[in-house]
Amino acid sequence: MKIGQALTLTPNVGQTSRNSLIDKTLKETNASFGETLQRAIADVNSLQTEAGAAVEKMVAGEAVDLHEVMIAVEKAKTSFDLLMEIRNKTIDAYREIMKMQV
Repeated sequence: MKIGQALTLTPNVGQTSRNSLIDKTLKETNASFGETLQRAIADVNSLQTEAGAAVEKMVAGEAVDLHEVMIAVEKAKTSFDLLMEIRNKTIDAYREIMKMQV
């Protein structure tokens, strides 16, 4: 680019279509971030409850498969770990936004 030459910006067509696809998907789901987060928390809670019930049955001596108990516990642990990472990233994003100057 030469000095004094006008800079023209052209929109990225691929980016525009990708953004419209994302907008369309968000409108179709019609769920806010808060609602999605509440649903995720409820799912994690139900997995934790199921894992707790499975462990209680095993400790009580009921006929349960050890593998099923371990799978339920690991599902609950993995889903909780994922939820905590989402929380951490959300807090980090909030802090970055708060640092921005207006």
